Amino acid sequence: MAGILDDLKTATDGKVRDATDDDAVAGVAPSWVVSPGSTAETSALMRAAAAHGLTMVARGSGTKLDWGAAPEQVDIVIDTTRMDEVVEHAAGDLIVVVGAGRRLADLQAELGRAGQRVGVDPARSGTVGGTVATASTGPTRLFHGAVRDLVIGTRFVRPDGVVAHAGGKVVKNVAGYDVGKVLTGSFGTLALITEVAFRLHPLPEAQRWVTCPVGGPSGIQRSVSALAHCQLVPSAVELDRSKDGASLSVLLEGIAPGAEHRAAQARAILGAGATESEEPPEWWGSEPASSGALLKVTHEIARTAQLLDALDAGGEAAGLTTTLRGSPAVGTALVGVEAPPDGSRPTAGAVGELVDRLRDRSATFGGSVVVLEAPAEIREHLDVWGPVSALGLMHSVKERFDPERRLAPGRFVGGI
Repeated sequence: MAGILDDLKTATDGKVRDATDDDAVAGVAPSWVVSPGSTAETSALMRAAAAHGLTMVARGSGTKLDWGAAPEQVDIVIDTTRMDEVVEHAAGDLIVVVGAGRRLADLQAELGRAGQRVGVDPARSGTVGGTVATASTGPTRLFHGAVRDLVIGTRFVRPDGVVAHAGGKVVKNVAGYDVGKVLTGSFGTLALITEVAFRLHPLPEAQRWVTCPVGGPSGIQRSVSALAHCQLVPSAVELDRSKDGASLSVLLEGIAPGAEHRAAQARAILGAGATESEEPPEWWGSEPASSGALLKVTHEIARTAQLLDALDAGGEAAGLTTTLRGSPAVGTALVGVEAPPDGSRPTAGAVGELVDRLRDRSATFGGSVVVLEAPAEIREHLDVWGPVSALGLMHSVKERFDPERRLAPGRFVGGI
């Protein structure tokens, strides 16, 4: 034990401590938390860990540490928050290179002073590395694209400690470009990202939100389809739907006269009850309450109504209430699962029934259902990821990157 600790301290200039209960990963307790301050220290740390046969999980600010399946084992949590330097900001080229441990909110604030932003706005705004590892986007994905579309380069460390690069600082640079895409959304199971290069977007001069109450699934579908096929080019279309009703909100951005004109057109599309504001609705970009589970659902844009029908039927059968909040013009949403109105706590059986019913009907809405987060007593009874296509290929990728299964073993789909 002393030999392991000595090697870890040597690799990271002594930045090692014993883990506490707060450091658990989806309920699995690690032995140590190690905080490298650079790619070189991360490389040395991972070489030492590999030499001792230790398993590792990367952590930024910990906002999504309970997402996904519980790892089979965690010896070391690698805290990336010391790697928070903005390495380069080429404002004229709309490029930034930043350490993976940089808090996304801090990066956005710094870029904002130059009139720019990274086009991601997830509800849980953790670190840059965590955002890439979990592929967390937010409402403006409709305009900016997914995280993998914004990452143009990565520096990462393989489980054996070898440092590698993918992509670069030029949008058209394609050398190694797809490796960065593979790492995006891999939940830290392939390599540990230490730096990310993003392409940026300018901040808009003006923003207008047009919000309107909407009716049942068919009415919501008509409104979403109208907005998806109009010429307004909205930055985001968001839906908030619970047992108390539903609202659809559209974000228009650009120069002030253009945003105002397009907002007027959006009001005409949404019809009676539509209101315009320079501020978003209170629920905009936030997660729904989820004492039972937080689900991520995907769907075809033209089948929003079928998803809502399946959600209503599943919730009624399981005796649970649900709130959906997401981006119907993109085809993604978060669903918060709550106890029924009688005040009882959600049970594993009820949540499992809801998830199974949604997955059974997933072909009708053309998507998938993933359990992002749930209390331990519920999660242990659930298939968190559900059926996944191309699982054999994904296992092959894991085998090439991490043949000894050192990084977050079992956390990702299919036990990867």
